[in-house]
Amino acid sequence: MPTLNIMKLETKRKNLFLRVAMGHFATSNCHSNYYIDVVAQKARISEARAVAKELCSDYAFSDTTVDTILCLDGTEVIGACLADCLSEGNVFNANSHKSLYVVTPESTAGSQLMFRDNIVPMIADKHVLILAVSVASGKTVEAAIDAITYYGGTVSGIASIFSTAKECRGLPVRSVFDPNDLDHYACYPAHECPLCRAGQKLDALVNCHGFSKL
Repeated sequence: MPTLNIMKLETKRKNLFLRVAMGHFATSNCHSNYYIDVVAQKARISEARAVAKELCSDYAFSDTTVDTILCLDGTEVIGACLADCLSEGNVFNANSHKSLYVVTPESTAGSQLMFRDNIVPMIADKHVLILAVSVASGKTVEAAIDAITYYGGTVSGIASIFSTAKECRGLPVRSVFDPNDLDHYACYPAHECPLCRAGQKLDALVNCHGFSKL
């Protein structure tokens, strides 16, 4: 089975690791010299809880209201853990009833996001926290912002496991990891990629589900 040389980097956070591979990788929007493997954070409950606890600390005891967590890129396990964390009695959340919704959108053929009629009440007139695997180009998060606004909700924040962006549409992006955690991390638009110009072949195609080695 094709594989990559995944390195497991320890962090200061218990039960939370950064798994990466170095090389030449392409997403649908950009090229990078790192592949960041977040499958364990999405699927392993101890790591999902660790991610949620880290993100929760950014929203606890603030004036940010969170009624609904919108999970992108398969982050439902983390979203459930984050909702549980934000609902704890020792965490202040301006959400008065201390009960949160955790939902996922559907994608149309044109890559727009939509919600079925029975999900809309969990978005409309609610403060929605967007949860993503990563924020780089911001296109997926922007689609989520558009969908939340269209269905009558208010975006209360953007959270992710990894982010190269500090803000999106004027909203701060809070992440567990960022490029400062990786030596010489770089991400480029495909048409400006210096690795391509140097003739370095792609090692793999990557997305939120994982990688396909070439």
